[in-house]
Amino acid sequence: MFQDFKNFAMKGNVVDLAVGVIIGAAFSKIIDSLVNDVIMPVIGAITGGLDFSNYYVPLSAAIQGHPAYADAKKAGAVLGYGSFITAVINFLIIAFVLFLAIKQIERLKKPEAAAPEAPAAPPRSEVLLEEIRDALVKK
Repeated sequence: MFQDFKNFAMKGNVVDLAVGVIIGAAFSKIIDSLVNDVIMPVIGAITGGLDFSNYYVPLSAAIQGHPAYADAKKAGAVLGYGSFITAVINFLIIAFVLFLAIKQIERLKKPEAAAPEAPAAPPRSEVLLEEIRDALVKK
């Protein structure tokens, strides 16, 4: 049983998948920082202070006024669609970067040159007919 598990765990695909998940998690943190610390502040500056992180709909009567999203969450239930918009932007950036990376990898892969095919051997009947022809020519 242990040997079967060891064989499964050490297959190339499982190890590659584990490495991919770990790198993906680290890459996700980089993209989160890019969106939250670079892109969203620029969007906010262009749109006159628009901050998606504070967009929400209060679902509780305990939330009075329009406090910051973090304070509203502490006071009661809120529907934080601004956080969702930020997550969608994160996803789109990750998907676009992965698309570009895969496209580059595909471009770097050289198509395998087709091996020249050896001429196919003629059918047995043709070989016999050629032998008969050659025999008749010799006579």
